[in-house]
Amino acid sequence: MGFQLMERVVYDRMAELDELHWWYRARRNILSDLIERRIKLPPEARILEIGCGTGHNVLMLKRFGEVDAIEIDEAARELASERLGKAVGTAPLPQLTGVEDAGYDLIAILDVLEHVEADEQALGSMARKLKSGGRILITVPAHPWMWSAHDVVNHHQRRYTKRSLEEVIARAGLKIDMISYFNSLLFPLAAAARLAGRITGKEDSDDKLPPRPLNKLFETLFNLERHALGRVPFPPGVSIVAIVSAT
Repeated sequence: MGFQLMERVVYDRMAELDELHWWYRARRNILSDLIERRIKLPPEARILEIGCGTGHNVLMLKRFGEVDAIEIDEAARELASERLGKAVGTAPLPQLTGVEDAGYDLIAILDVLEHVEADEQALGSMARKLKSGGRILITVPAHPWMWSAHDVVNHHQRRYTKRSLEEVIARAGLKIDMISYFNSLLFPLAAAARLAGRITGKEDSDDKLPPRPLNKLFETLFNLERHALGRVPFPPGVSIVAIVSAT
């Protein structure tokens, strides 16, 4: 199988936390701003989100056009369909069999590519689904050295460096319009936590809801990046974002 489903507990936790957790909330704001500033979508754009999980991004994406979505986990797909207001599809990566060719102005694949064994083939399949001038918005976890229990329970195939993501994008025949680290302000804290967990042998999956004041603080700090991302170079961060187009 080319795509690794996450463990059931991950989907359940996503459904529980995706409206509350600082990471989901701030990331939606950041990506919304980035789409608005850096991707010139036409009126009534057609958008496809691949691996939409519980559908926690679909309302944000609907600000920019008509959204279709794909999710292969059955329970998550049911919740995503309720949020989207129509049936979410099941076409798996890397082939995307049954998805319309040349049909979309924007494809969003947000923390999904790291689950796909054949990531180059997956990106090539996405390229064929773009309209002329269309874009793919990609986010992935950064830094292989940060591998932890979080990656294991999420069934990640890899974490990326900027260079490794650039290379797979190029091999897929795509052109990079923008690539950057993000979640950089909180990176020192995340890196310290990963290293401490490795030293003590007490790693966890990083997906618990922090106490309310800490959750609000992390959301505020992460949100500070929204107006600068794509405008100035960012130092290393927990994640990488790229906007790519067909050559």
